[in-house]
Amino acid sequence: MKNLYAFIMAGGSGERFWPMSRRRKPKHLLRLLDDRTLLETTVARLAGVVPLEQTFILTNEDQFEATCAAAPSIPLSHVIAEPAKRDTAPACALATAIARSRNPDAICAVLPADAMIHNVEKFRAQFLDAADAAGSGGAIVTIGIPPTGPATGFGYLETGEPLDPGQRGSEVLKLQRFVEKPDLEKAKAYFENGSYYWNAGIFLWRASTFLDEARRQKPELAKFIEELTASTPLKPYLAEHFVHLPKISVDYAIMEHATHLLAVLAEFDWDDVGAWTAIPSHIGSDAHGNSTRGDVVQHASSGNIAVSNGRTIALCGVNDLVVVETDDAILVCHKDAVQHVKNLQTHLPDSLK
Repeated sequence: MKNLYAFIMAGGSGERFWPMSRRRKPKHLLRLLDDRTLLETTVARLAGVVPLEQTFILTNEDQFEATCAAAPSIPLSHVIAEPAKRDTAPACALATAIARSRNPDAICAVLPADAMIHNVEKFRAQFLDAADAAGSGGAIVTIGIPPTGPATGFGYLETGEPLDPGQRGSEVLKLQRFVEKPDLEKAKAYFENGSYYWNAGIFLWRASTFLDEARRQKPELAKFIEELTASTPLKPYLAEHFVHLPKISVDYAIMEHATHLLAVLAEFDWDDVGAWTAIPSHIGSDAHGNSTRGDVVQHASSGNIAVSNGRTIALCGVNDLVVVETDDAILVCHKDAVQHVKNLQTHLPDSLK
Protein backbone atom coordinates (compact mmCIF):
# COMPACT_ATOMS: atom_id res chain seq x y z
CA MET A 1 0.00 0.00 0.00
CA LYS A 2 1.90 3.05 -1.29
CA ASN A 3 0.31 5.57 1.10
CA LEU A 4 0.87 3.54 4.28
CA TYR A 5 3.40 4.78 6.83
CA ALA A 6 4.22 2.86 10.01
CA PHE A 7 5.44 4.36 13.27
CA ILE A 8 6.73 2.00 15.93
CA MET A 9 6.46 3.38 19.47
CA ALA A 10 9.71 2.39 21.16
CA GLY A 11 9.95 4.35 24.38
CA GLY A 12 9.20 2.72 27.70
CA SER A 13 10.73 3.09 31.12
CA GLY A 14 12.26 -0.36 31.62
CA GLU A 15 10.76 -1.01 35.04
CA ARG A 16 8.76 -4.26 34.92
CA PHE A 17 11.62 -6.37 33.53
CA TRP A 18 14.28 -5.10 35.91
CA PRO A 19 17.11 -6.01 36.37
CA MET A 20 17.55 -6.81 32.65
CA SER A 21 15.62 -3.75 31.54
CA ARG A 22 16.85 -0.26 32.37
CA ARG A 23 15.97 3.29 31.31
CA ARG A 24 18.44 3.10 28.42
CA LYS A 25 17.51 -0.48 27.50
CA PRO A 26 13.86 -1.28 28.27
CA LYS A 27 11.87 -4.40 27.42
CA HIS A 28 11.65 -3.93 23.65
CA LEU A 29 15.46 -3.76 23.40
CA LEU A 30 16.01 -7.06 25.22
CA ARG A 31 16.37 -10.55 23.80
CA LEU A 32 13.81 -11.94 26.20
CA LEU A 33 12.13 -14.64 24.16
CA ASP A 34 14.61 -15.61 21.43
CA ASP A 35 17.71 -14.28 19.73
CA ARG A 36 15.96 -11.12 18.51
CA THR A 37 14.73 -8.14 20.47
CA LEU A 38 11.01 -7.42 20.55
CA LEU A 39 11.72 -4.30 18.47
CA GLU A 40 13.46 -6.41 15.82
CA THR A 41 10.48 -8.78 15.63
CA THR A 42 8.11 -5.81 15.27
CA VAL A 43 10.14 -4.39 12.39
CA ALA A 44 10.26 -7.81 10.72
CA ARG A 45 6.50 -8.21 11.16
CA LEU A 46 5.92 -5.16 8.96
CA ALA A 47 8.16 -6.41 6.16
CA GLY A 48 6.29 -6.72 2.89
CA VAL A 49 3.43 -4.62 4.27
CA VAL A 50 5.07 -1.23 4.78
CA PRO A 51 8.19 -0.24 2.79
CA LEU A 52 11.29 0.38 4.91
CA GLU A 53 11.47 3.92 3.52
CA GLN A 54 8.02 4.50 5.05
CA THR A 55 8.77 2.86 8.41
CA PHE A 56 9.80 4.97 11.39
CA ILE A 57 10.68 4.36 15.02
CA LEU A 58 9.76 6.90 17.69
CA THR A 59 11.99 6.64 20.76
CA ASN A 60 13.64 8.99 23.25
CA GLU A 61 17.10 10.46 23.52
CA ASP A 62 18.26 8.04 26.26
CA GLN A 63 17.42 5.03 24.08
CA PHE A 64 18.38 6.43 20.67
CA GLU A 65 21.71 4.63 20.21
CA ALA A 66 20.43 1.27 21.46
CA THR A 67 17.35 1.59 19.26
CA CYS A 68 19.45 2.26 16.15
CA ALA A 69 21.63 -0.75 16.98
CA ALA A 70 18.57 -3.00 17.43
CA ALA A 71 16.99 -1.96 14.12
CA PRO A 72 19.83 -1.61 11.60
CA SER A 73 17.48 -2.09 8.64
CA ILE A 74 15.66 1.16 9.43
CA PRO A 75 17.32 4.27 7.95
CA LEU A 76 19.06 6.27 10.67
CA SER A 77 17.05 9.36 9.78
CA HIS A 78 13.87 7.37 10.44
CA VAL A 79 14.72 6.75 14.09
CA ILE A 80 13.27 9.82 15.78
CA ALA A 81 14.29 10.74 19.32
CA GLU A 82 11.60 12.70 21.12
CA PRO A 83 13.33 15.40 23.19
CA ALA A 84 10.91 15.06 26.13
CA LYS A 85 8.52 12.45 27.55
CA ARG A 86 5.07 13.67 26.52
CA ASP A 87 2.90 10.48 26.38
CA THR A 88 1.14 8.98 23.36
CA ALA A 89 -0.97 11.88 22.05
CA PRO A 90 2.06 14.04 21.13
CA ALA A 91 3.78 10.94 19.72
CA CYS A 92 0.76 10.26 17.50
CA ALA A 93 0.73 13.90 16.44
CA LEU A 94 4.41 13.62 15.56
CA ALA A 95 3.74 10.48 13.50
CA THR A 96 0.91 12.22 11.67
CA ALA A 97 3.01 15.32 11.05
CA ILE A 98 5.91 13.35 9.57
CA ALA A 99 3.67 11.27 7.31
CA ARG A 100 1.62 14.28 6.19
CA SER A 101 4.77 16.28 5.39
CA ARG A 102 5.82 13.48 3.01
CA ASN A 103 2.43 12.60 1.56
CA PRO A 104 -0.79 14.59 2.12
CA ASP A 105 -2.79 11.39 1.48
CA ALA A 106 -0.80 9.33 3.97
CA ILE A 107 -2.36 6.63 6.11
CA CYS A 108 -0.59 6.38 9.47
CA ALA A 109 -0.20 3.20 11.48
CA VAL A 110 1.00 3.52 15.06
CA LEU A 111 1.92 0.40 16.98
CA PRO A 112 3.94 -0.57 20.05
CA ALA A 113 7.39 -2.12 19.79
CA ASP A 114 7.01 -4.63 22.61
CA ALA A 115 4.21 -7.03 21.67
CA MET A 116 4.79 -10.63 20.64
CA ILE A 117 2.77 -12.04 17.73
CA HIS A 118 3.59 -15.47 16.31
CA ASN A 119 0.98 -15.68 13.52
CA VAL A 120 2.66 -13.03 11.41
CA GLU A 121 0.83 -13.77 8.15
CA LYS A 122 -2.57 -13.34 9.76
CA PHE A 123 -1.37 -10.11 11.41
CA ARG A 124 -0.22 -8.73 8.06
CA ALA A 125 -3.54 -9.53 6.38
CA GLN A 126 -5.57 -7.93 9.14
CA PHE A 127 -3.23 -4.96 9.35
CA LEU A 128 -3.90 -4.29 5.67
CA ASP A 129 -7.66 -4.67 6.21
CA ALA A 130 -7.41 -2.07 8.98
CA ALA A 131 -5.43 0.22 6.67
CA ASP A 132 -8.12 -0.16 4.00
CA ALA A 133 -10.81 0.76 6.52
CA ALA A 134 -8.85 3.80 7.66
CA GLY A 135 -8.17 4.94 4.13
CA SER A 136 -11.63 4.53 2.65
CA GLY A 137 -14.03 5.96 5.20
CA GLY A 138 -12.29 8.61 7.27
CA ALA A 139 -12.35 6.47 10.41
CA ILE A 140 -9.78 5.95 13.12
CA VAL A 141 -9.29 2.19 13.24
CA THR A 142 -7.91 0.07 16.04
CA ILE A 143 -7.34 -3.64 16.43
CA GLY A 144 -9.25 -5.36 19.22
CA ILE A 145 -7.79 -8.42 20.93
CA PRO A 146 -10.30 -11.07 22.05
CA PRO A 147 -9.84 -11.36 25.83
CA THR A 148 -8.77 -14.71 27.21
CA GLY A 149 -9.90 -13.82 30.72
CA PRO A 150 -10.98 -10.93 32.98
CA ALA A 151 -7.69 -9.01 32.89
CA THR A 152 -7.32 -5.78 34.86
CA GLY A 153 -4.04 -4.74 33.21
CA PHE A 154 -5.49 -3.72 29.84
CA GLY A 155 -7.77 -0.99 28.56
CA TYR A 156 -10.87 -2.27 26.76
CA LEU A 157 -12.79 -1.47 23.60
CA GLU A 158 -16.58 -1.69 23.61
CA THR A 159 -17.72 -2.70 20.15
CA GLY A 160 -21.04 -2.16 18.41
CA GLU A 161 -22.71 -3.35 15.23
CA PRO A 162 -20.75 -5.31 12.61
CA LEU A 163 -19.92 -3.82 9.22
CA ASP A 164 -18.86 -5.41 5.94
CA PRO A 165 -15.77 -7.56 6.43
CA GLY A 166 -12.38 -6.53 5.08
CA GLN A 167 -11.32 -7.86 1.70
CA ARG A 168 -9.01 -10.34 3.44
CA GLY A 169 -11.83 -11.56 5.67
CA SER A 170 -11.31 -9.48 8.82
CA GLU A 171 -14.34 -8.82 11.00
CA VAL A 172 -14.95 -5.06 11.27
CA LEU A 173 -17.22 -3.47 13.89
CA LYS A 174 -18.21 -0.01 14.95
CA LEU A 175 -16.37 1.05 18.08
CA GLN A 176 -18.58 2.45 20.82
CA ARG A 177 -16.02 3.62 23.37
CA PHE A 178 -12.65 3.19 25.00
CA VAL A 179 -12.67 1.89 28.58
CA GLU A 180 -9.81 2.44 31.02
CA LYS A 181 -8.25 -0.45 32.93
CA PRO A 182 -11.10 -1.86 35.06
CA ASP A 183 -11.21 -3.41 38.50
CA LEU A 184 -11.69 -7.18 38.66
CA GLU A 185 -15.48 -7.04 38.98
CA LYS A 186 -15.84 -4.91 35.84
CA ALA A 187 -13.27 -7.00 33.98
CA LYS A 188 -15.33 -10.12 34.69
CA ALA A 189 -18.46 -8.37 33.40
CA TYR A 190 -16.66 -7.26 30.23
CA PHE A 191 -15.35 -10.76 29.62
CA GLU A 192 -18.80 -12.31 30.03
CA ASN A 193 -20.46 -9.64 27.87
CA GLY A 194 -18.65 -10.66 24.71
CA SER A 195 -18.57 -7.22 23.06
CA TYR A 196 -15.47 -5.98 24.86
CA TYR A 197 -11.94 -6.45 23.51
CA TRP A 198 -8.49 -5.60 24.80
CA ASN A 199 -6.93 -2.40 23.50
CA ALA A 200 -3.58 -3.40 21.96
CA GLY A 201 -2.55 0.19 21.19
CA ILE A 202 -2.49 -0.42 17.43
CA PHE A 203 -4.12 2.47 15.54
CA LEU A 204 -4.50 3.47 11.89
CA TRP A 205 -5.86 6.70 10.41
CA ARG A 206 -5.57 9.01 7.47
CA ALA A 207 -3.33 11.93 8.35
CA SER A 208 -6.19 14.27 7.42
CA THR A 209 -8.58 12.39 9.76
CA PHE A 210 -6.30 12.72 12.77
CA LEU A 211 -5.64 16.37 11.94
CA ASP A 212 -9.37 17.11 11.78
CA GLU A 213 -9.90 15.47 15.17
CA ALA A 214 -6.96 17.38 16.64
CA ARG A 215 -8.36 20.67 15.32
CA ARG A 216 -11.65 19.89 17.04
CA GLN A 217 -10.33 18.49 20.30
CA LYS A 218 -6.69 19.51 20.85
CA PRO A 219 -5.80 22.56 18.71
CA GLU A 220 -2.23 22.63 20.02
CA LEU A 221 -1.65 19.19 18.50
CA ALA A 222 -3.18 20.36 15.21
CA LYS A 223 -0.91 23.42 15.13
CA PHE A 224 2.12 21.19 15.73
CA ILE A 225 1.08 18.93 12.82
CA GLU A 226 0.34 21.76 10.41
CA GLU A 227 3.58 23.65 11.00
CA LEU A 228 5.83 20.67 10.25
CA THR A 229 6.37 20.74 6.49
CA ALA A 230 8.60 18.85 4.10
CA SER A 231 11.18 21.64 4.29
CA THR A 232 11.21 21.91 8.10
CA PRO A 233 14.42 20.64 9.77
CA LEU A 234 12.96 18.05 12.12
CA LYS A 235 15.37 18.03 15.05
CA PRO A 236 15.31 21.80 15.72
CA TYR A 237 11.53 21.82 15.26
CA LEU A 238 11.09 19.12 17.87
CA ALA A 239 13.50 20.80 20.28
CA GLU A 240 11.51 24.02 20.09
CA HIS A 241 7.93 22.74 19.96
CA PHE A 242 7.53 19.13 21.11
CA VAL A 243 8.36 19.83 24.74
CA HIS A 244 5.42 22.27 24.97
CA LEU A 245 2.79 19.78 23.82
CA PRO A 246 0.35 18.52 26.47
CA LYS A 247 1.36 15.40 28.36
CA ILE A 248 -1.67 13.23 27.67
CA SER A 249 -2.52 9.84 26.20
CA VAL A 250 -4.06 9.61 22.76
CA ASP A 251 -7.03 7.74 24.26
CA TYR A 252 -7.92 10.75 26.41
CA ALA A 253 -6.90 13.43 23.93
CA ILE A 254 -8.51 12.08 20.76
CA MET A 255 -10.01 8.60 20.85
CA GLU A 256 -12.65 8.93 23.56
CA HIS A 257 -14.53 11.64 21.64
CA ALA A 258 -13.56 10.88 18.04
CA THR A 259 -16.45 11.04 15.59
CA HIS A 260 -15.82 7.82 13.64
CA LEU A 261 -14.16 4.79 15.22
CA LEU A 262 -13.88 1.22 13.96
CA ALA A 263 -12.36 -1.96 15.34
CA VAL A 264 -10.86 -4.86 13.42
CA LEU A 265 -11.05 -8.02 15.53
CA ALA A 266 -7.73 -9.81 15.78
CA GLU A 267 -7.53 -13.43 14.69
CA PHE A 268 -3.82 -13.61 15.43
CA ASP A 269 -2.20 -14.39 18.77
CA TRP A 270 -1.04 -11.40 20.82
CA ASP A 271 0.87 -10.92 24.04
CA ASP A 272 2.05 -7.59 25.40
CA VAL A 273 4.72 -9.45 27.43
CA GLY A 274 3.83 -7.31 30.40
CA ALA A 275 5.73 -9.06 33.19
CA TRP A 276 8.18 -11.86 33.89
CA THR A 277 5.31 -14.35 34.15
CA ALA A 278 4.65 -13.92 30.41
CA ILE A 279 7.90 -15.72 29.60
CA PRO A 280 6.86 -19.40 30.01
CA SER A 281 4.22 -19.31 27.27
CA HIS A 282 6.93 -18.35 24.77
CA ILE A 283 10.01 -20.32 25.88
CA GLY A 284 8.28 -23.36 27.36
CA SER A 285 8.76 -25.22 30.65
CA ASP A 286 10.42 -28.43 31.78
CA ALA A 287 8.65 -31.40 33.36
CA HIS A 288 8.60 -29.57 36.69
CA GLY A 289 7.14 -26.36 35.29
CA ASN A 290 10.41 -24.43 35.43
CA SER A 291 11.06 -21.97 32.60
CA THR A 292 14.72 -21.14 32.22
CA ARG A 293 17.17 -19.32 30.00
CA GLY A 294 20.92 -19.38 30.35
CA ASP A 295 22.90 -21.42 32.89
CA VAL A 296 20.28 -22.71 35.33
CA VAL A 297 20.23 -25.94 37.35
CA GLN A 298 17.51 -27.14 39.71
CA HIS A 299 16.75 -29.76 42.33
CA ALA A 300 13.33 -30.42 43.85
CA SER A 301 12.04 -27.13 42.51
CA SER A 302 8.97 -26.36 40.42
CA GLY A 303 7.08 -23.56 38.74
CA ASN A 304 10.03 -21.17 38.71
CA ILE A 305 11.20 -18.68 36.10
CA ALA A 306 14.98 -18.29 36.05
CA VAL A 307 17.04 -16.23 33.63
CA SER A 308 20.82 -16.19 33.81
CA ASN A 309 22.91 -13.74 31.83
CA GLY A 310 26.24 -15.18 32.93
CA ARG A 311 26.52 -16.75 36.34
CA THR A 312 24.88 -20.07 37.23
CA ILE A 313 21.51 -19.93 38.97
CA ALA A 314 20.92 -22.95 41.22
CA LEU A 315 17.38 -23.59 42.42
CA CYS A 316 16.97 -25.98 45.35
CA GLY A 317 13.68 -26.79 47.04
CA VAL A 318 11.92 -23.61 45.89
CA ASN A 319 8.67 -23.07 44.04
CA ASP A 320 7.00 -20.28 42.06
CA LEU A 321 9.90 -17.84 42.16
CA VAL A 322 11.29 -15.46 39.56
CA VAL A 323 15.09 -15.28 39.67
CA VAL A 324 16.93 -13.06 37.18
CA GLU A 325 20.70 -12.58 37.19
CA THR A 326 22.67 -9.81 35.47
CA ASP A 327 26.26 -8.68 35.90
CA ASP A 328 25.31 -6.06 38.50
CA ALA A 329 22.05 -7.19 40.12
CA ILE A 330 19.89 -10.18 41.04
CA LEU A 331 16.11 -10.20 41.29
CA VAL A 332 14.34 -12.71 43.49
CA CYS A 333 10.58 -12.37 43.79
CA HIS A 334 7.49 -14.52 44.03
CA LYS A 335 5.54 -14.97 40.80
CA ASP A 336 2.54 -13.36 42.48
CA ALA A 337 4.57 -10.16 42.96
CA VAL A 338 5.87 -9.59 39.44
CA GLN A 339 3.57 -6.60 38.86
CA HIS A 340 5.29 -4.89 41.79
CA VAL A 341 8.83 -5.16 40.41
CA LYS A 342 8.49 -1.60 39.09
CA ASN A 343 8.06 -0.43 42.70
CA LEU A 344 11.68 -1.33 43.35
CA GLN A 345 12.75 1.74 41.37
CA THR A 346 12.44 4.09 44.33
CA HIS A 347 14.80 1.85 46.34
CA LEU A 348 17.49 1.51 43.69
CA PRO A 349 20.53 3.73 43.13
CA ASP A 350 20.57 5.61 39.83
CA SER A 351 23.30 3.31 38.54
CA LEU A 352 20.85 0.37 38.60
CA LYS A 353 17.85 2.13 37.07
